[in-house]
Amino acid sequence: MAANDLTERLLSAVERVRPIIEEHAASAEANRQLSGKVYDAMYLAGLFGMLAPKARGGHELHPREFMRVLEAVARIDSAAAWNLNMNQLVANFAAWLPAEGADEMFDDGIPTAAGAFHPPAAAIRVTGGWRITGQVPFSSGCHHAKWLVMAAVEMEGDHQKLDPASSQPAPFAAFFPRSADKIKDTWHTVGMRGTGSADIAVQDLFVPDRMTAPVAPLKNPAPGFAGPLYRMFPLHGILGEAIVSVGVAAAAVDEAVRLCATKTPAYNAVPLREQQLAQYQMAKAKARVEASRDTLHRAADAAYDEAAATVASLSLEAKIRLQLATSFAAEACAEAVRLANDAVGASSIRLGNPFERHFRDLHVLMQHSDKSSPRYASAGRLMFGLENDWVWLSF
Repeated sequence: MAANDLTERLLSAVERVRPIIEEHAASAEANRQLSGKVYDAMYLAGLFGMLAPKARGGHELHPREFMRVLEAVARIDSAAAWNLNMNQLVANFAAWLPAEGADEMFDDGIPTAAGAFHPPAAAIRVTGGWRITGQVPFSSGCHHAKWLVMAAVEMEGDHQKLDPASSQPAPFAAFFPRSADKIKDTWHTVGMRGTGSADIAVQDLFVPDRMTAPVAPLKNPAPGFAGPLYRMFPLHGILGEAIVSVGVAAAAVDEAVRLCATKTPAYNAVPLREQQLAQYQMAKAKARVEASRDTLHRAADAAYDEAAATVASLSLEAKIRLQLATSFAAEACAEAVRLANDAVGASSIRLGNPFERHFRDLHVLMQHSDKSSPRYASAGRLMFGLENDWVWLSF
């Protein structure tokens, strides 16, 4: 199937599950996790296969096409889109597993995975694997994903064991099946409440060697993971994170334009649509959204083309461009919603209108570590030829 045909089919699938996502969006916000009905509906619609290898039953979409579909979901609900992105991104780390570990993950269909890589857990070597103890935050979608993952470091007594070659700890990822007892109710936030980004914790958990993988650049991908998409890891998923901001901001602009078309503010005789300030604010907001989408798509195209032309990791220039695109999009989309809120006035503070949630979500997204202000500095360090300070730009 041609890429555009597949994308259109997936966009049609988004429209089919739209009523379910819309029905449960408010309860996800209240319950601080995505509804299982929404998660299952997206899974059955094939949406969790967008980043999975074709050789293992997935779609292995070009990141630009993936972003088109993910933006459509984000326009409906930010939490649904965030879980849809993050649980595919984390599952893509199966590329680093031994072949038998990757096979186990895909044994009953396309896997989904939730977790985080900091801080690393404590790992004790035992026969056939490791005993892991630790807790990590920000495990988006952990209530529904099939697998959980966290980074770990081998311990020598009370200290982390150092790799003789680097004189640094050598972290590895540990995959294990989800169970409710491993999830801690810690997700209490001002925005992105429905993502269920709680902590996961384990105590003396045995993880076999086949379910562990080094946290390091990919050298020997598991079968099926040889395509260019996986040489972009994790930046293809960070593009997905940024396009969630675009989708939320695009929805906010559309809703604000509709409101401005009919609203006449209190103590005014002129409707908002005829006021030059509102015209200016809404046009500027839309420009921020369009520029964000365009720079993400263009950076994705260039990086994918480069990855397709070589078996090596992405160049430093490609990584810088992707990092700047994602940081810019998060920042510009937060500015767009501020402009929209200014235009609609007091309507932006009422819980019955969508603007206050868009505002909260976009400003929380701007603080995510992959796109926050320090990542501009990370890109700037590389531009000056200084040592990299951000782990995901070293892959």
